[in-house]
Amino acid sequence: MQYQRSSNLFKEAQSVIPGGVNSPVRAFKSVGGTPIFVERAQGAYLFDADGNKFIDYISSWGPMILGHAYPPVIEALKKSADKGTSFGIPTVLETEIATLALEMVPNMDKIRFVNSGTEACMSAVRLARGISRKEKIIKFSGCYHGHSDAFLIQAGSGAVTFGSPSSPGVTKGTAQDTLLASYNNLETVKAIFSEYPDEIAAIIIEPVAGNMGCIPPANGFLEGLRSLCDQFGSYLIFDEVMTGFRIAKGGAQELFGIKADIVTYGKVIGGGLPVGAFAASTEIMSHLAPDGPVYQAGTVSGNPLAMASGLAMLKAINQDEALFDRLEDKTKLLHEGFDSVLSSSKVSYQINRLGSMISVHFTDQAVTDFETASYGNNDSFKKYFHGMLEQGIYLPPSAFESYFLNDALSYDDIDHTIEALSLVIKEKFNL
Repeated sequence: MQYQRSSNLFKEAQSVIPGGVNSPVRAFKSVGGTPIFVERAQGAYLFDADGNKFIDYISSWGPMILGHAYPPVIEALKKSADKGTSFGIPTVLETEIATLALEMVPNMDKIRFVNSGTEACMSAVRLARGISRKEKIIKFSGCYHGHSDAFLIQAGSGAVTFGSPSSPGVTKGTAQDTLLASYNNLETVKAIFSEYPDEIAAIIIEPVAGNMGCIPPANGFLEGLRSLCDQFGSYLIFDEVMTGFRIAKGGAQELFGIKADIVTYGKVIGGGLPVGAFAASTEIMSHLAPDGPVYQAGTVSGNPLAMASGLAMLKAINQDEALFDRLEDKTKLLHEGFDSVLSSSKVSYQINRLGSMISVHFTDQAVTDFETASYGNNDSFKKYFHGMLEQGIYLPPSAFESYFLNDALSYDDIDHTIEALSLVIKEKFNL
């Protein structure tokens, strides 16, 4: 495939945008080469500036669960745009999508819409701290909750040490209130509570990790977190920006039968537009301004275009009883096909999957947390990524990202993807 126009566009972008991109992973730093520039998308396909067509396995990093340019969403957007693009004043649309979202998810009474997953997670932590009057939070190495200062923390030398900033601009004072535990390792969480029994406001976690590849929770892990929060008077925050309305109508709470205290949403809930949200019980949300003292605001929160898009998306998901079965079946077929190809080669690999989330790791060890995800062979991943791209398959350009399947993917698309992998293994790995 030729990428000359994309290459030229990338050079132009680099002159006016840091790194040429508005989100770092898009720059292909992890895999090398030049990123493609997309001109349009339809259904399961991307079309770049050079006229190439790709089968899309990122679905805009999750939101396009029904495929790109889904007609009911596009129609809703057009109708809303005709009435105006932003008001900064309440609209009926906000109440309609809030009502539907709360009907779909368990255990939540009220929801507030914001503009991104980062903002939702930041607000959820502030709410937990404001109610509990405690300052520390526990997060997990490899889990990503947006780029708010409190979340950009890497692990220290031990389970109960303070974290250290993983980005310049994050102060040591901020870092000292974020404690790091290991995903799927309940003992590290117990150790932190033992060290700071009266200081932890909340645990925040991706119930299914998606930023170190797809890593499902081990049996009993989420249940253990719920029990510890109950024991020590801390709040359990599920970051369902990825899993909300994707792995089940009611997200991870429904799928695993675990009640979180606060849940954050994004991606699918916006139907492809920039939307985030956080939800909780009436008791918890009563502490949020204007009802309570915990302040949070947003000039364009509840934007009518975003609300119209999200409402159309949630309506379609809510009305389709077979959607999640179809998505899981397609993801299972992709898993089985990849497993068949890779198992007959000499390549070391692991495949993780849950629902319509899946990832391939080039390692011979089970991938259960950030440390084991880091064992993957990045040179193998680069060959794999660029080989698949040449075959017209667009995968996440990072070994630490989950794939997100969409319902527009056909079984022929999946068969073609498996055949492409077979060619890549032969041509790029010389096997």
